[in-house]
Amino acid sequence: MAIQTNITFRLAVTISIGAIGGWIMSLAHIPLAWMLGAMIATSIVALSGGNLLIPMKLRAVMLAVLGVMLGSSFTPAVVERLGDWVNTLSAMTIFAFCVPAIGYFGLKKFFLFDRPTAFFSAVPGGLTNMVITGGAMGGDDRTIALIHSIRIMLTVLIIPLWFRIMEGTTSINASDISATLIDLGVKDVFILSFVGVAGFFTAKILRIPAYPLVGPMIASAAIHLAGMTSAKPPIELVNLAQIVVGSSIGCRFIGTSIRKVPRTLICGILTGLFMLGAAALAAFLLAPYTDASFTALWLAFAPGGLPEMALMSIALGVDPAFVSSHHLYRVLLLVILAPIFYTFLEHWVKRKSSVVNSDDLTD
Repeated sequence: MAIQTNITFRLAVTISIGAIGGWIMSLAHIPLAWMLGAMIATSIVALSGGNLLIPMKLRAVMLAVLGVMLGSSFTPAVVERLGDWVNTLSAMTIFAFCVPAIGYFGLKKFFLFDRPTAFFSAVPGGLTNMVITGGAMGGDDRTIALIHSIRIMLTVLIIPLWFRIMEGTTSINASDISATLIDLGVKDVFILSFVGVAGFFTAKILRIPAYPLVGPMIASAAIHLAGMTSAKPPIELVNLAQIVVGSSIGCRFIGTSIRKVPRTLICGILTGLFMLGAAALAAFLLAPYTDASFTALWLAFAPGGLPEMALMSIALGVDPAFVSSHHLYRVLLLVILAPIFYTFLEHWVKRKSSVVNSDDLTD
């Protein structure tokens, strides 16, 4: 009973801190204010030694809400435009291999990371996936987790501030995103709840990467394309999802001391800035040759997590289907191919080493 009370208290404190941070940020009319403010506030508290908590189950529920929201953006008009995304998805394939390769070289050559830690720290294939796979391959999972956390935090922090400061962009009106809870009919609530739950557990059984988000998104897209409903999750839940997702990023820094891990923090910042800059460059080069705007392309190629970038696209009024599809493609591509490429890399290094050793014996 005491343990449960402690968990409830820590959760309440965390949500309160995140909500206060989001409210303060919203006063400045920053895009994605509730998520950004929650992330900054909880990160500061976590790095200061605060004992915060966002249960993974709560985050999963909020990701499912977000997935249903994203699925509702897949309309027949969007499906007709899928062919227009071939060029950008092809560019994403090149981007997904070249940028991590440069990041891997930098971490290993200049910061002397061991091979598996450098490799999986440089691959933006989903934080959880890279931490688990990298640890299984012999890497330092804590270092990998910290670098990816910093990468995601920098992306979520810089892009909204960039558009607010440089272009004066503010978050779009809440009423443009979704209706309020009282505006939803009983039938719509039942349908949205059902597809969220069904998509969640189906994707979990099939072991689809990022299943709490992807499963409900696919299920929601199916029922919206079928015309069964045009409803979206209420704005109250969307705002709560921002606070929970933002706070969960901040909670990743619990137990981290800036004074104890300056090298890893510096590596994370440099890696995040490099990937974010590379994404901006890719967006700048692709914009003249596609129908997508620079903003949409930057969000699609930015090295943030799928949930974070999906929320950001909604806040900035960019097509969520375009952004989430590109991030989903990147994650699926790297989750499947990263372990394979690392295995080939290991074999190549060992073979090269054996050739060098045999040459030394010959001499």
